[in-house]
Amino acid sequence: MKKGSLILAASALLLMSCNRYWHVEDGKFVKGNSSEPYYYIGTNFWYGGILGSQIDGIGNRVRLEAELDSLKSLGLVNLRILVGGDGPDGVPTRVEPTLQKSPGVYDESVFEGLDFLLAEMAERDMTAVLYLNNAWEWSGGYGQYLEWAGAGKAVIPSIEGWPEYMKSVSAFVTDIKARELFAAHVRKVVTRTNTVTGKKYSEDPAIFSWQICNEPRCFSDADSVKSAFADWIWETAALIKSLDSNHMVSTGSEGAWGCENDMELYEKIHSCPDIDYLNIHIWPYNWGWVSADSLNAGLPEACKNTDGYISAHLETARKTGKPLVLEEFGFPRDGFSFDKESTTEARDLYYKYVFDKLISSAAKEDLFMGVNFWGWGGLARQTPGNIYWKRGDDYCGDPAQEQQGLNSVYASDASTLKVIREAVSKLNK
Repeated sequence: MKKGSLILAASALLLMSCNRYWHVEDGKFVKGNSSEPYYYIGTNFWYGGILGSQIDGIGNRVRLEAELDSLKSLGLVNLRILVGGDGPDGVPTRVEPTLQKSPGVYDESVFEGLDFLLAEMAERDMTAVLYLNNAWEWSGGYGQYLEWAGAGKAVIPSIEGWPEYMKSVSAFVTDIKARELFAAHVRKVVTRTNTVTGKKYSEDPAIFSWQICNEPRCFSDADSVKSAFADWIWETAALIKSLDSNHMVSTGSEGAWGCENDMELYEKIHSCPDIDYLNIHIWPYNWGWVSADSLNAGLPEACKNTDGYISAHLETARKTGKPLVLEEFGFPRDGFSFDKESTTEARDLYYKYVFDKLISSAAKEDLFMGVNFWGWGGLARQTPGNIYWKRGDDYCGDPAQEQQGLNSVYASDASTLKVIREAVSKLNK
């Protein structure tokens, strides 16, 4: 074969490879060499990998397949998922079973659950945003890495309080040993080969992007800590790209709320050339925009603040030339109820407001390109009397440290599902 023919053949192979993966081109999500911008509505399904395991009392592959079928039928094909928890099981408010039991020691059965999930998602042409770490205690995360690095026992907020927790985990981004332990975890996960498909994770089109952390924060106003935080984000993004050049990388940031209200810091971490798109989260109740006893009355203010928050971060998206995704937002059930039979009038109105913002952006081909509501509870059953998760309970959208059912969207939430279907239909026109 002549040299020119070899070059053309190599280019064709590269193009074929690129056709399989999502990436950003001219500030927009596209797949392969398509020029069609991709806007999407998805959800958070953090426990999907755990559900895919075959661990007695935890895994449930029949339920997992049914959940994926339901999500696919709704048009919710982008799912944000936890890779796995860190540390020993049996810790209060921590999801279990965890994936990484101790540094470099993994529960293969949990890994196989993630393998199974990705294989099933691939069959349904669905994609996963996989986050590798957590700033919060419910999956181990910052606190567990610090404990492994010798910084003392991880603080449990429900026991020792949130101020003490945030003070303790502010050491993560400046602790070299903790960062090294996490980097080793990144290498382990990103280079894994799926035991179900035989495909390397780095070559799996079912992965939409790798995400560094769920709600990464520096937990400090000190310039030195902010600088270390930005360095850690850039360093980790570069590491992931060095291991996997096919997939996008994102931060998992809440936005200004997760950057000590420092928009310069938010811009700095997202201007990293190895970060492909911007993230924000919005929590009207958690952030005091509505109160438990006046969810409906506070809805106009919540919508106004939501508009302002998206707009502020959209300016940064335009400045960096990258898409913006609101990958977490939630709203309590009416009456601040945890009962899956309770109504969701205020939540439905809030969801519609957020979806309409995305639909409007898509019509203008603006950079606000995706939303993932929190979170999918699907077919989960509630255990009478258990407000917080205990082993043996079904997992739903609310992690173990939160009231089960508060922000979950169940398969029985007919009014919410109607809002979702209508929004997906409008977006896909």
